[in-house]
Amino acid sequence: MIFRNVVADDLESLIQLENEGFTKEEAATTQALKQRIEIIPDTFIVAEENNQIVGYINGPAISNKCITDDLFASIRPNPKIGGYLSVLGLVVAKDFQHQGIAGQLLNDFENIARQHVRFGVTLTCRDTLVSFYESHGYINKGLSNSNHANVAWYNLVKEL
Repeated sequence: MIFRNVVADDLESLIQLENEGFTKEEAATTQALKQRIEIIPDTFIVAEENNQIVGYINGPAISNKCITDDLFASIRPNPKIGGYLSVLGLVVAKDFQHQGIAGQLLNDFENIARQHVRFGVTLTCRDTLVSFYESHGYINKGLSNSNHANVAWYNLVKEL
């Protein structure tokens, strides 16, 4: 398994994985994924097995402790240091789940955050995933103000 930064040629595989991992309403658009590849490749990590992308994690560094819905549509380049590293997407292909890939992607993301002196990593997730993130050291901060895709989301944060 290889973990590496995203490249432009990954787009089609990422779109396929995004649509497998999220509902139509939740999934990032092709344009949003393309923008993330172009603007924040330093915080967009893919997991690759035999030249096939089997998972990824991405998101920008932000000043807020919690994610806001505007991030799903538009992002800015990452500041050099400070803030929180946000997770806008974490997906592992169904055939590769329960093999520790998501945990390794989180670990790599946390290491990137440490290298850039971020305060922590922040994300939102459905209630069914809260226990997964808690098992990786994230603290449930309760219901999010997010209404992305009209879903109840929970704020989780791991201070570094």
